[in-house]
Amino acid sequence: MKILLIYPYFLDDRIEAEEISVVPIGLYYIGAMLMEHHYDVAILNWHDVNKNPSLIEKTLKEKKPDVIGFSIVHANRWGGIDIARIARRVLPGVTIVFGGIGASFLWEHLLKHFTEIDFALLGEGEHSFLKLVQCLEKKEREGIGSIQGIAFRQGTEVIRTGNPEVIQEIDQLPMPSKYFSFQHLISSRGCPADCTFCGSPQFWGHKVRFHAPEYFVGQLKELYQKGITFFYISDDTFTMRKDRVIKICRLIIEQGLKISWFAISRVNYTDEEMLLWMRKAGCIQISYGVESGSGKIRSILNKNIRTKDIKRAFALTTRYGILARAYFIYGSPGETLKTIQETLDLIHEIKPLSIILYILAIFPGTALYEDFKRRTKLNDDVWMERIEDILYFESDPKLSKDTILAFGRQLRSDYYRSLPEFVLSIELIGRDDLSASHADFLSRLGMTFSHGDYATNEAIPKKDETARMLYEKSLSYYPNQRAYLGLGIILQKQKEYRESVRVLAEGLNYFPDDEQTAICLGVSYMNLGFYREALECFGKFPDSAQAMRFAAACR
Repeated sequence: MKILLIYPYFLDDRIEAEEISVVPIGLYYIGAMLMEHHYDVAILNWHDVNKNPSLIEKTLKEKKPDVIGFSIVHANRWGGIDIARIARRVLPGVTIVFGGIGASFLWEHLLKHFTEIDFALLGEGEHSFLKLVQCLEKKEREGIGSIQGIAFRQGTEVIRTGNPEVIQEIDQLPMPSKYFSFQHLISSRGCPADCTFCGSPQFWGHKVRFHAPEYFVGQLKELYQKGITFFYISDDTFTMRKDRVIKICRLIIEQGLKISWFAISRVNYTDEEMLLWMRKAGCIQISYGVESGSGKIRSILNKNIRTKDIKRAFALTTRYGILARAYFIYGSPGETLKTIQETLDLIHEIKPLSIILYILAIFPGTALYEDFKRRTKLNDDVWMERIEDILYFESDPKLSKDTILAFGRQLRSDYYRSLPEFVLSIELIGRDDLSASHADFLSRLGMTFSHGDYATNEAIPKKDETARMLYEKSLSYYPNQRAYLGLGIILQKQKEYRESVRVLAEGLNYFPDDEQTAICLGVSYMNLGFYREALECFGKFPDSAQAMRFAAACR
């Protein structure tokens, strides 16, 4: 049987495309399970296929799958429904299965209203999807009712077979990296917290189940051997077990994996020794959910973290040369100018170097959604409207759209205006074994201001000055190619060509094979009228079209 697994598109564009562009890791686990049992499986990342809709029908006709599985994270459910309708028209006999967190919490609504959907998988789908495919292949439809954790229509009735299976020994699952290439992966399933706005605890459970460090690093190694060197570790709380994290880091180092990676954690699971090992093993960013500077609002959201733990986590993370990223939510129950000011005050204390600000949204599977249904007397049929989510303030008469948008503008403008000051306050721990890591951290941050996301943000003042300071500070720790190049480019922009030549020549001495540094040095020589020296720089790379264009201009 041919099986197509699809991550469908969303209705709304995002400012940060990475928020929705990544195939959930669960789809790769399901794909690996099916391939382990010799099924023909393809995974399609169709998060933006609505921008090229003709591709949908064309691809379905070419691949002719027997079964299509959709990964639904709720906000992309309409994309899944739209594609399912096209599939039903193009391939009348195809079996369509919806799974993921969105289908797990809206299975009855989806099966009741959308006849294009044949089955819904509830919870973890590796075993249930495999068993369903095996029944379909053998045409043993009577066996489907005994599969744990699925739902389907029987006549006019929607049947649910029972609670989904919770896979206790997740190391027994086939390793997705054996069959697929990806950057987002997990080392555990589950979350010990119970935040009112999050569906993860109900989906995965409160008991956290861990991959063994050997399994997880084995997967990293397999992906590394495929040429992938940057990873996102998407555990809800990667740092939950200190000894395990340190073992993972030791294994990364022992295996010689020259990688960099991001992680997610909670501020109350932060430790200096652990941060040291994470940095040595390539961790360059940790995201923390802070949510609000108001203790009252954090309590309403059931975000059980203390202000002193927030401050400690951000100070330590930055101290070890790891970028501390903060998630904040605004527009929560009880939000006022006072609570927004408390958030701004906390931001100025913890000085995050990256920030994500969200308006509080309501999704099925959360305590917030159950409260919404009680207050409004609405039911799941509210999702018949072609919307991605419901913003909390839309159901609270004490809040208005104009007020919430003003709160967002205030938070963003204040943060970006203050960001250069936050950078100036960076204090890194004095350790010789972290000198190269510190140089790397500072140069990465500098590149963000001179060439990355911050470079185009008009709300941030003194971008070039901030970048220059970061590059210079980076080089005070250790020779760093990125810092030499970034500083050389800034000096060129400021027409300080002699100083640019000095910096770039020093960089090329350390990194003689770096094409961009050589070309940049050649350009600085040209601006000084030193054409012979410039030609020598360009001539180092005769196979480079860019270098040869400059050489021609130089001649």
